[in-house]
Amino acid sequence: MSCRLEHANITVKDMEEGVRFLTTVFPDFQSRGGDTVEIEGGQKQWLHVGTDETYIALESVTPTTDSDRRPYRDLGINHIGFVVDDLDGVIARLVEAGYETGDLAEEIDYRKRTYVFDDNGVEWEFVQYLTEDAEKANVYQM
Repeated sequence: MSCRLEHANITVKDMEEGVRFLTTVFPDFQSRGGDTVEIEGGQKQWLHVGTDETYIALESVTPTTDSDRRPYRDLGINHIGFVVDDLDGVIARLVEAGYETGDLAEEIDYRKRTYVFDDNGVEWEFVQYLTEDAEKANVYQM
């Protein structure tokens, strides 16, 4: 059985910021559709941003929801990782759009990666594999 990730669903504070970040990183992403629905206490907006094959589902924060979730300590998404063909190009687009990318978190013989927070506070990982050899690509260093 083979598999692929179809989508991830993320709740964000600012939908426009979510779209801006995703379309900066992935210029081929576009809005696939969305809606605003009535919920108890107000309205909730959702939007799918991506390609015909894969997308990120963005949902607005429920108006009455508070969260004291601490990433990497409490249940929930800590970051979302994408394989990209040109990490330097992703970083350049993010910098041009005003995002702080920091240094590469890792650069070894077979891959390089970085982590970026968008303005919604969501952490994203981008990795470029420099080999097609899975054994080399998946070497874990601590």
